[in-house]
Amino acid sequence: MPDVSVVGIGADGWPGLSPPASSALRAAAVVFGSARQLALLPAEVTAERIPWPSPLMPALPGLLEAHRGARVCVLASGDPMHHGIGAAILRILGPDRVTVLPAASSMSLACARLGWAMEEVEVVGLVGRPVELLHPHLTPGRRLLILGAAAATVGDILSRRGYGMSRLTVLEQLGGAGERVTRGTATSSWGASDPLTIVAVECAEGAHLPVVPGLPDDAYVHDGQLTKREVRAITLARLAPAPGQVLWDVGAGAGSVAIEWMRTHRSCRAIAVEADPTRAARVHANALALGVPGMSIVEGRAPAALAGLEGPDAVFIGGGVTEPGMVEACWAALSPGARLVATAVTLESEAVLTSWHAKLGGDLTRIEVSRAGAVGGFTAWRPALPVVQWSATRG
Repeated sequence: MPDVSVVGIGADGWPGLSPPASSALRAAAVVFGSARQLALLPAEVTAERIPWPSPLMPALPGLLEAHRGARVCVLASGDPMHHGIGAAILRILGPDRVTVLPAASSMSLACARLGWAMEEVEVVGLVGRPVELLHPHLTPGRRLLILGAAAATVGDILSRRGYGMSRLTVLEQLGGAGERVTRGTATSSWGASDPLTIVAVECAEGAHLPVVPGLPDDAYVHDGQLTKREVRAITLARLAPAPGQVLWDVGAGAGSVAIEWMRTHRSCRAIAVEADPTRAARVHANALALGVPGMSIVEGRAPAALAGLEGPDAVFIGGGVTEPGMVEACWAALSPGARLVATAVTLESEAVLTSWHAKLGGDLTRIEVSRAGAVGGFTAWRPALPVVQWSATRG
C-alpha cells in the first residue's frame, strides 16, 4: 500500500475534505504542509505536524526519506497535480508509493466565479518563478489566471506593455469563509494580496508580439549584431524546436535566436554563448523583456566556452564560424538526430560553410532580402547583405 498520501485542501479546510482525504489524515503518523495548512487540521488529527522548510524543493527528498515506512500525509492547496507539490513527490517516490487525493482546484473555483470556460483560459503559474514569464501571454482579448503574483505586480507589467485598460479581478480565499472578490483595471491602486489569491486578467487591446518566430528587429536591444527578422524565421524553421529540447546559440549577439527558440514552447531551453560582456548583458535584458528569464547565458569565447555545457538538440552558429575548431566542436556535440545551422555574410565565412557542406552534406541556402525605401521622391528596393546558411542533421 502507498505510504504517502498527498491531500488537496482548500480554504474551507477540514469541512471541505472528502471522506478518503480525512481518513488518510486521521491515519497518518506525520503530516507535512505549510503553517497555514497545518492550522486547518482539527485536534482529532494526532499526527506529528511538520511545517515545510524554506527553500522547500532541495529539502524535499531528504524529508521524505527520513520518514520512509511511516504513514505520511502531505497537504497541498486544491489539486496537488496542478501547479502543486504532487508532481514533485511522484517524481521522487514513483506512483507505487503515492496516493493523490485532490480537492477542487483554485482555477476551477475561479472560473466558476467568473463564468469563464476553463478550456478558454490560460493558467500562468508564477509561484517561486520570475514574473517576466507573464510577457508571452499578453495578447489582445486573452483571458489569464495568474497564480503566485500580486495584483500590483501584474498591473505594473500590463501597464508597461500598453495593456493598462485590461480588467483585473482579484479572487482571495476561494471557497473559504474569507472569500473576497475585487475588480478593477491594471492601472487601479492595488494593495497587498492574501497568500491565497488568483489574479484574473482580461487583456485589453494593445500591442502584441507574434508567437511565431520572426519578431520585429526593434523588439530587441542590439548594436547591429542581430540575426535579422526574415533570416531568423528561416533559421528557426531549420533548427526545428520541439518541446523539452535544448539549443546552443553560439555567438549570440542580441540573443534573438535563443529567445525565439524558447518562446516556441515553455519547456524549450537555450544556452546563449557570447564573448562580449556588453552583448551578454543585452542578451539577459532581452530575455527578461521577451518572457524567457530562464535562459542560460555563458560569457566566454567559443569553442573553448562550449566545454562542459549540457548536450544540445540543436546548435546555431550566428558568429565565429571562421574561428579554428568552431564547427568541429559544435558538430561533435550533436547526438544522432540533432541539428546544426550556421550563417555567413563574408566570403571567408561562406567558404567555411561551403567546405563543410561538401564534407557532410545537408542544405546550403543563399538568402537575399530587399526592403522598399525612399529614393528621392520615389521608392526603390534596398538589398540587405546576402546570407549563406548551412544546415545539417547528425546521422
